[in-house]
Amino acid sequence: MLVAALEDLGGAVIVLDAKLGVVHATPQAERLIGATIHPGASLVKLLYGEADDRPIAEALVHGRATTGSLDRVDPDGATWRLEVRATPIERDRGRLGWRVMLEAVDRMEPSDPAGTGPDAVVQFHGMWTRDPAMKRAFHVIRRAAAREVGVLVRGPTGTGKELVAHAIHALSPRAQGPFRAVNCAALPPSLLESELFGHVKGAFTGAVRESSGIFRAAHRGTLFLDEVAEMPLELQAKLLRVLETRTVIPVGSTDAVAVDARIIAATHQPLRAAVQEGRFRADLMYRLRIVPVFLPPLAARRGDVELLTHKFLDELNAQGGRRITRIAPGALDALVEYAWPGNVRELRSALEYAYVIGDGPVLVETDLPPEITGMTVAPSRPITAPAIDDRDHPDARRIRTALERAAGNRERAAQILGISRVTLWRRMRSYGLLEPDEIEASE
Repeated sequence: MLVAALEDLGGAVIVLDAKLGVVHATPQAERLIGATIHPGASLVKLLYGEADDRPIAEALVHGRATTGSLDRVDPDGATWRLEVRATPIERDRGRLGWRVMLEAVDRMEPSDPAGTGPDAVVQFHGMWTRDPAMKRAFHVIRRAAAREVGVLVRGPTGTGKELVAHAIHALSPRAQGPFRAVNCAALPPSLLESELFGHVKGAFTGAVRESSGIFRAAHRGTLFLDEVAEMPLELQAKLLRVLETRTVIPVGSTDAVAVDARIIAATHQPLRAAVQEGRFRADLMYRLRIVPVFLPPLAARRGDVELLTHKFLDELNAQGGRRITRIAPGALDALVEYAWPGNVRELRSALEYAYVIGDGPVLVETDLPPEITGMTVAPSRPITAPAIDDRDHPDARRIRTALERAAGNRERAAQILGISRVTLWRRMRSYGLLEPDEIEASE
């Protein structure tokens, strides 16, 4: 029972003594290692064989928790990467041994050496994905970066539009030049014009000195215009002139100044719709939108939620303090099922919240923000109908069947379904299976 519990909590786990000898290994760990792991075996030999370079082993010998990876090749020629996380097991300020977590990532089939298969994990300039739509976006970015063409990045807030702009800059011939960014929705029109084009001394109240502006600051580099659809029409006309003449006229001046900056624009809304509504110039759209890049919302990339969760937790663990080595099934279920209106940015914020609120090496469901677990809702929110009004949904039928078999006991029903009680409550709420007084009590 203890062995099964260890595997349920940790998955592929190897427990070591203080001398790095194996005390126990779960069956999942043996499958990833590709051999039976006997007590007393050397972790170093299991991971590295006769290899000379052994960074993970070296870190453990020096008493340091570590994360690393090793390339593996299956007998059939498939290549993949084994990620290793090792954390100390300590009691009363003494080290008893080590807990080593294993995970297979970046699996690539022999016919797919570039890692573009449907399940391959791809890392691209700070962005991680296994989603086909994101991989297509990465392909477009690579091709567009090499050419001096206008790129328009389209995606909801929090999907990583500025990361895409940085990637295009880094892959372009302008990589050694400056990168500058401005949010067109964050400044009023008068300040935005000065921010973009600069101003001369005395051009307006408070202009006590000359400013070169962000266009000139991006000379021979890249300028990222975020939320370009929010730019006022008057400034759109001036931006179009800059693109056509490659010069800027600072506020308060009549002299044109030559600039050489590549423009990458981004928006969360369709520019064509803004053109039809008269809020955006069609001629400017055609200059900016030569190559469109579409970033799907996180809700459409369910397979990336767990992947990104592990990556963000690795970053948080590296900051020190609490160290999370495992995500409880109920917590992972809640993360995957949540709609993520704030996308990747919201996911990271939620994990930062969990990192601060919770304790111990396991991230549990109660560590997560209440809007994700569904257990509480802001008091000011009115009582609304269930999110999914479909009692005949297959999942709803499974829940009703489990409740019947458990004689209405929700804890037992959750065990039958293989989910936590909190997750069961949330699903019952979404399918309209709760009593009206229960819905009102949660509001």
